[in-house]
Amino acid sequence: MSVTLSSTRTRAALRASARISVELLLVLVATAVALWVLGRMWSVVWPLIVGLLLTTLTWPLTRFLRRHGWRPALAASTVTVLFLVVAAGVVALIAVPVASQSGELSDGVVEGIQRLREWAAGPPLNIGDAQINQAFDSAVARAQDGVGSMVSAVVTGVGTVVNGVVTAVLALFLMFFFLKDGPRFLPWLARQLPGRLATDVPTVAERGWETLGSFVRSQAAVGLLDAVLIGLGLWVLGVPLVLPLAVLTFVSAFVPIIGALFAGFVAVLIALVSNGLTDALIVLAIIVVVQQLEGNVFQPMIQSRGLGLHAAVILLAVTLGGSLAGIVGSLLAVPVAALIAVVWNYLREQLSEPHQEPETDEPETNEPHTAAAVPS
Repeated sequence: MSVTLSSTRTRAALRASARISVELLLVLVATAVALWVLGRMWSVVWPLIVGLLLTTLTWPLTRFLRRHGWRPALAASTVTVLFLVVAAGVVALIAVPVASQSGELSDGVVEGIQRLREWAAGPPLNIGDAQINQAFDSAVARAQDGVGSMVSAVVTGVGTVVNGVVTAVLALFLMFFFLKDGPRFLPWLARQLPGRLATDVPTVAERGWETLGSFVRSQAAVGLLDAVLIGLGLWVLGVPLVLPLAVLTFVSAFVPIIGALFAGFVAVLIALVSNGLTDALIVLAIIVVVQQLEGNVFQPMIQSRGLGLHAAVILLAVTLGGSLAGIVGSLLAVPVAALIAVVWNYLREQLSEPHQEPETDEPETNEPHTAAAVPS
């Protein structure tokens, strides 16, 4: 038996689809405009984001001091100075042992290069000194031909370093002001907004602040786990500079992808020049295993519990953020996804209908009915 489509229902479905498509298109246009404005203001937004992340890391100590009678300015100043001392100590913990063993490391690098030349000269490559010298001369010639591009790359690198220093200084000043005046911000914001916004925006901001704190704590936990596992592997193999390498691994965990690659490269290089090729390959295997466990098991599990996001959502967010904005996108993907989830959950709470108890049939009586209060 053939079924005839209803023209009325078809037109209604098409009109509903067209209306939804137009609304989605308007939302996408508004999002694109907001992202464009954000990009134009990135020189201010990026230090603000870094300052907020640093504030979430240092706020527990500031809150402890303020609860014990310290004035806000004194507590913020003390925590800021302490943070700078700890950061300088971390740098010294990495740099001092490396500098003290620089002679040994340089000798190891020379010996490692000599071993590579001897290995290349033997079977199966059988590369002689003449071929190596020819390749070296060719590389020098190419470098001389590309002096202009090298100079531009150096200038770009210097500009990047200067921008990084400016961002760090601004972030530190913002961290100080956030620590000092942060608790007064939400009441001030509520007084500036009209109507229902005076309640909604501060509530979402407070939940977002808690989410950022969970992100920083979970990232620190993941970095600590990486540092302990990789440090144990280096200690068992007898690789020098175990403590600086472990600290470097912990710090680099806050910079996705590039941080892990850099810390792993340094550890493998030191193992190569100090212990030989076999231990270097073992160190490389340890780092690859730990990084795979971190990226696919530890980080999604820890962050999913702390941020209320599923592990698959975190993996997809990091992938999407990296493809859209590179390293910065990978760094901000998880907190941005968590903040979007906070806003979405709040909207669901506000738009959901109040729960109503099911009505029960009451037996009829001859007594007069009384007015009952029915929730609206």
